[in-house]
Amino acid sequence: MVGSTNGYDQGGVAAYAAATDLLYEEQEKLIVQLRIDNILSTDTANQLRHYLYELRSQSEIDVQCGKVQPIQRFADVLLKRNRCDLTIPLGSGGSSGGGGGKNEIVTMALMESLVQSPIGATISSLFGKDATLHEFSCLMSDSGSQRQVFHPDTPFVENGKNGEEEEAAEAVLYTCFIALQDVTMDMGPTTWLPRTHTKEMHERFKDSTTTNNEEDGGGSSPKDNLIKNQQAVLGLLPQGSCVIFDSRVIHCGTANRSNDSRALFYFSFKNPKVLRYTGNPASIRKELGDAKVTLGSLMEDLISFGRGKGSPLIDRLGSLMT
Repeated sequence: MVGSTNGYDQGGVAAYAAATDLLYEEQEKLIVQLRIDNILSTDTANQLRHYLYELRSQSEIDVQCGKVQPIQRFADVLLKRNRCDLTIPLGSGGSSGGGGGKNEIVTMALMESLVQSPIGATISSLFGKDATLHEFSCLMSDSGSQRQVFHPDTPFVENGKNGEEEEAAEAVLYTCFIALQDVTMDMGPTTWLPRTHTKEMHERFKDSTTTNNEEDGGGSSPKDNLIKNQQAVLGLLPQGSCVIFDSRVIHCGTANRSNDSRALFYFSFKNPKVLRYTGNPASIRKELGDAKVTLGSLMEDLISFGRGKGSPLIDRLGSLMT
């Protein structure tokens, strides 16, 4: 199994998870939401945060002067004021791909995340090593950003391509958010509604029909009642910690009332069994998304990088960045 080089086979993941703070452990044998601490070292988290804010500044300049289109640097995000979704280059190529070898910190962060922690083995145990890198970005919520509306990143779809009903029970993406600084209550932590990834929950979430029945919460809709009554979990994370979650889980970013910007480095991998469109555009550089990088090949490259033997795949991807 991918990742077993570092001792994180499936049994190792289970043992490690038992010692961490589980937001929700399992449902129908699929992890819905999981927190793992100490993914990134303090030094790596600090360096990556600094690099990404510099990249954001340069990307804003490139967009303003017409050098690139906004979509080439920033993905769509709900409530854009004081909030952005900065797509990240991998490798050191390209005119605005990261500035020579400066963004080697991105490779280092990926190595710590996918190889030196249980994340890679966890996703591999769920999706297999043929899972593809679907998103690679950083959510930044500045001081003054407002609370988002609740939303899933991908909808629940009854049938997949060619009516393959078995896809309905399959997670489409698993997303990993990694805090690049401590995320405190006033910094706009993400709020999740665990176990809302199912067909029933998505149907309730889409039903805004109000009722006058007091037993059903008169004047409220099924959607209102779901949001009001479902147990919520706040993403109050120490620096370097992560949350892995099913992209169908309903969640939102809350308002940042602090004086600091909150950065969440994140990536998602797509289930190779799900052939259809996920339901939302991916937050990833086009060149990287088009490359269809598999989890197995990326982890092998990162293991090579960690051993000082280079990273030919990442170098090749870097040459594609614009």
